[in-house]
Amino acid sequence: MMSGFAEYDRYDALGLAELVRKGEVTPAELCREAIDRIERVNPQINAVVTPMYEQGHQTAAEVSADGPFAGVPFLLKDLLAAYAGVPMSQGCRALKNDIPDHDSEMVVRFKKAGVVIIGKTNTPEFGLLGITEPELFGPCRNPWNTEHTPGGSSGGSAAAVAAGLVPIAAGGDGGGSIRIPAAYCGLFGLKPSRGRNPAGPDHGRIWQGAVQEHVITRSVRDSAAMLDATQGADTGAPYEIKPPRVSYLDEIAKNPGRLKIALDTHSPLGTPVHPECVKAVTETARLLEEMGHELTEAKPAIDGPALAQSFLSMYFAEMAANIADLENVLGRKARPSDVEALTWLLSLLGRSYSAGHFVTALREWDHAAREMGSFFRQYDLYLTPTTADPPARIGELQPKPAESLMIKLVNALRLGWLLKATGLLDQMAKESLKRTPFTQTANLCGLPAVSVPLHWTADGLPCGSHFTAPFGDEATLLRLAGRLEKARPWFDRRPPITP
Repeated sequence: MMSGFAEYDRYDALGLAELVRKGEVTPAELCREAIDRIERVNPQINAVVTPMYEQGHQTAAEVSADGPFAGVPFLLKDLLAAYAGVPMSQGCRALKNDIPDHDSEMVVRFKKAGVVIIGKTNTPEFGLLGITEPELFGPCRNPWNTEHTPGGSSGGSAAAVAAGLVPIAAGGDGGGSIRIPAAYCGLFGLKPSRGRNPAGPDHGRIWQGAVQEHVITRSVRDSAAMLDATQGADTGAPYEIKPPRVSYLDEIAKNPGRLKIALDTHSPLGTPVHPECVKAVTETARLLEEMGHELTEAKPAIDGPALAQSFLSMYFAEMAANIADLENVLGRKARPSDVEALTWLLSLLGRSYSAGHFVTALREWDHAAREMGSFFRQYDLYLTPTTADPPARIGELQPKPAESLMIKLVNALRLGWLLKATGLLDQMAKESLKRTPFTQTANLCGLPAVSVPLHWTADGLPCGSHFTAPFGDEATLLRLAGRLEKARPWFDRRPPITP
């Protein structure tokens, strides 16, 4: 029978499920172990914000051994992942008591996979930022160094997996929100192709198709097996893509062949890239060449700043729509005090744009997608840093006093248009994305992409290597990631903050 903390840490999610199937441990024992870890470690990292211990114990007592993850402790991100009867705050204080009456389709499929859900994880308000510091719950901290962010918006999930609370947790990615925290926490993070996983029943094109939900894991095979369990369109889905020819779990064992990989360490915004992030990719490139792959310095002919502006146009418009949805939930007009000041500002900007501007912005996505399609006629994969900087310090990216004052003034006077007229919006766009300029392209073009943890800085902070593949080709990403995992194992690397 399992005892002690080290044995729990020795296994990934599939490994724990195998122990359950063999009768070497029960789901109830795993559930108790995970909850005990949360109780001891979470005060240091603030990853889990909504405990679901009662639901977890009940599921553990009833779970069968049918699913691939039967009996494995699991955490949901507190955004999109609706669980009937449990609050889904989306990191927003006005929604802290909003309780859905049904499960989202992804939660339905997670449950069918056999996981035991024991809580929900910290996320920035409405998943807006690449850091996880919501006013409602306070900052989530990186287990590798608690003075630093785990990234966002799936920061709580990444921190929980990195700290060994659970081996696998749910995430969502609209501009890098799985891959950024995976990179910052030394984990594996896959964003599937547009339409690969379901978004129903409450959503269709989340963020106009930029968002895909999946998981953050320590092992490649856990990510692959969960994608096998969740992939496929649901009723009324706006997209339906070809299902995989063989299981993604089986793909990992396959040789990817000799791949032609384009290498690019320059920010698409023309902003600086930290030497450690460049080093992470150049070391990865050397490893790939040793493995027999062909590396060429190349990048797609995409206007990076224009694509970033189009992303932010969607971002602003979605915040305006979020405020409208909030009013439906509250049954009254929304007030600035209902949300964080930055969220309200972004909603004002969203309302200040014309419909024509919004459509023009979306057309930029289409141009980029066509260019990426042409690019992948020459190359099998596109390799960049996941982020342009190692994890920021907690509070470092919060608005400065002068910026906070400006935001309050603009909000009070409803002067969102002024930011556009003065050029401040362009400056804000570059500042907001300069630390994470590499991940959005895959979202806007609908492409699958992964962050692989192959490098740690001298200070002990992880940096990810980012691979983007052609539409629908998660298989190549998983084959290569499986080989990289064997060549430079990361599973046993543990942060200072562990149970």
